[in-house]
Amino acid sequence: MILLIDAGNTRIKWRVVEASAPLAARDEGAFAHDALDALPNALTDVRARHPGLRRALGCNVAGAAVAARIAGACAGLSLEWLTSTAACAGVRNLYENPSQLGADRWAAAIGARALHPHACVVVMAGTATTVDLLSATGDFLGGLILPGVALMQQALARGTAQLPLADGRFALQPRRTVDAIHSGCLQAQAGAIERMFAQIAHAPDALCLLGGGAADSFADLLAIPVRRVDNLVLTGLGAVAGLAAT
Repeated sequence: MILLIDAGNTRIKWRVVEASAPLAARDEGAFAHDALDALPNALTDVRARHPGLRRALGCNVAGAAVAARIAGACAGLSLEWLTSTAACAGVRNLYENPSQLGADRWAAAIGARALHPHACVVVMAGTATTVDLLSATGDFLGGLILPGVALMQQALARGTAQLPLADGRFALQPRRTVDAIHSGCLQAQAGAIERMFAQIAHAPDALCLLGGGAADSFADLLAIPVRRVDNLVLTGLGAVAGLAAT
């Protein structure tokens, strides 16, 4: 059995899979960074429930300190960290310097390919929003990184004198300032995704795979084929772990 770990900017997610079925979760959970002190006990409980655990594969974009704490909690397991490479699991990395592609984007692209082996836009909407293109043949063509919905709203409040950080509601023609801010941030997300999708729209079965904690806030605005998915990074880690098991 294999423990998969996605250490993101705000949360750490984990999943237990069988080596013979690495895309199917046997157990999973998540906790926030401010709960890191509970990590050793949480993983002890996971290992007690799954005594067959021998390996762990992780993806970390949360920094060296978080990685060290995870490594300490995984003592006794063979822990590896995913790094971006030129090719893996049917995906070819066309980044100018493949090693500089974020490990989370690389894992999500691999997960997307495992779920949908056709052209797609891979979107992870969290603290930041990433919008990446995969060709029908599995080439990672490149992508965008933009502030997430909440980060956009916070930036407007911090950087201006009269624009508040307040809850607004979406409107096509906003007539309140708080609605204008909220709607503008949502439309910016949707517009970026749709412009990227236009580059692959001609491909058969082209699809947007949309995940992340903020995805539901603008999913209904997208005028393109969308499949809502969760935990693409963990799915990608599972696909990679499955390769090592064969």
